[in-house]
Amino acid sequence: MSTTPSVAIIAPGNMGAGIGRRLDENRVTVLTSLVGRSKTSAKRAGDAGMQAVDDRALAEADYLLSIVPPGAAFDLAKRLAPMLTAANKKPTYVECNAVSPPTMLKIADVIAGTGCAFVGAGIIGPPPKPGSANTKIYASGPAAKEFARLNQYGLIIRVLDGPPTAASALKMSYAGITKGFTALGAAMMLAATRGGSGKALKAELAESRPDLLGYLTRQVPDMYGKAYRWVAELDEIADFVGHDHPEHAMLSAAARLYERIAKDFDGQKQEVGDLDRFLEKP
Repeated sequence: MSTTPSVAIIAPGNMGAGIGRRLDENRVTVLTSLVGRSKTSAKRAGDAGMQAVDDRALAEADYLLSIVPPGAAFDLAKRLAPMLTAANKKPTYVECNAVSPPTMLKIADVIAGTGCAFVGAGIIGPPPKPGSANTKIYASGPAAKEFARLNQYGLIIRVLDGPPTAASALKMSYAGITKGFTALGAAMMLAATRGGSGKALKAELAESRPDLLGYLTRQVPDMYGKAYRWVAELDEIADFVGHDHPEHAMLSAAARLYERIAKDFDGQKQEVGDLDRFLEKP
């Protein structure tokens, strides 16, 4: 492949559009699907330079990146499978979502039947912004090195040795630490508030662990609007840890906390309000 590659990204959420914008800035043609998407998504895609096409046209890209909520990743692969099977040109399918290795293998099996090459990937970092370099895509599997060609077009892709699930295992482990700790911090701040010791807990954290308090002050409010997406991700992480290990219940409980926070954020904001008051957020 000597010409500039083309990339299809589904879907144009914050992460998908951020990666699409980065590729567009580097002269890559970026395609997307707006099936079932809102006007906000359509505007986001347009602002990122992404071209909306039908499903059949997605197969004309050299790479197809799946960037959707974890709970939708397998269904997307099944939806696209007939189109990819019928396509004369076969894009490399890159599964970028925060799914467990068993889910990654299920998706790989679906894509194997289409004749497309498959890359297991995991994104660590926020949606990329112009000039930033803190968003990395870890990739694994036989086609990962070829996918890393997009390093020439503004992305940061790091190829891991091992099976197609290696990047998934890294993503699960990293997100289990970061999102798991945020859940634990939020849970204990709420418990302290209910127990009447919220102010004392914050004062002690400020004195003895200002690093932890600073982290939670940034991460907890940033979590509210993302909590609905983190529910399926924490369930995937719990499955990655395994039902035979007690930690499975801990991470599953974190998923249920995020489920509750997501409903509260869209509703009365009682617990969200308690967290903001603990952190003295306006």
